[in-house]
Amino acid sequence: MHTLRTSVHEGKPGATPRQVQLALDLRATATALTALEQAADAIDIIEAGTVLCLSEGMHAVRAIRTAYPNHTLLADIRIAEAGALLSKLAFEAGANWVTVVSGAAPATFATVAKVAAECGGEVQVELSEGWTWDLVQRCRDLGIAQFILHRSRDAEAAGSLAWPPGDLDAIERLHALGGRVSVTGGLTPTTLGDFAGRPAEIFIAGRAIYGADNPAAAALAFRDAVLAIP
Repeated sequence: MHTLRTSVHEGKPGATPRQVQLALDLRATATALTALEQAADAIDIIEAGTVLCLSEGMHAVRAIRTAYPNHTLLADIRIAEAGALLSKLAFEAGANWVTVVSGAAPATFATVAKVAAECGGEVQVELSEGWTWDLVQRCRDLGIAQFILHRSRDAEAAGSLAWPPGDLDAIERLHALGGRVSVTGGLTPTTLGDFAGRPAEIFIAGRAIYGADNPAAAALAFRDAVLAIP
């Protein structure tokens, strides 16, 4: 029996709640379920990754929901258009959350937010290169509160695994606007110290967990590292 871990930051009154998300960017549902069997007890949020959703469709979302009814489930379908249709497919398959890319048309954000409200779900906006604060404010005006922030691609290309000060400052500003911030991009237990004192809430790992020799141990190590962020 798998149980939902509501927060890895329990026991720290007043602190920003922190959660662990496992991104399953795998091609086969069976492979994803095998990884989850080992790692699920150490994570809060299961992500049916974009690759998995493209390869297996909503079958993957339904299978994960059936196997793990108590976890928050994200369908990372990165909606750019056809927002009503795509978001409804994901919510009806059992997803709690869906993703919209920051480059989507303004009408798409409004449409997906409306469907999410009707289905009791939530919307995450992927803040890709070129996103603006005007976009963030428009999303907040629509009631969208979740934002996914990626480590700078330029820094990564230059070989730096650290999060640049500008990206870290963006976490603070998003939080100040009422946003909930997820962070992703090569996160490992040894890189999480960058977020000390920052109000990031959700920490996303993928291959570092499911590709490990021992996914259960890798998930626990990542969880412990998130828990240790001051």
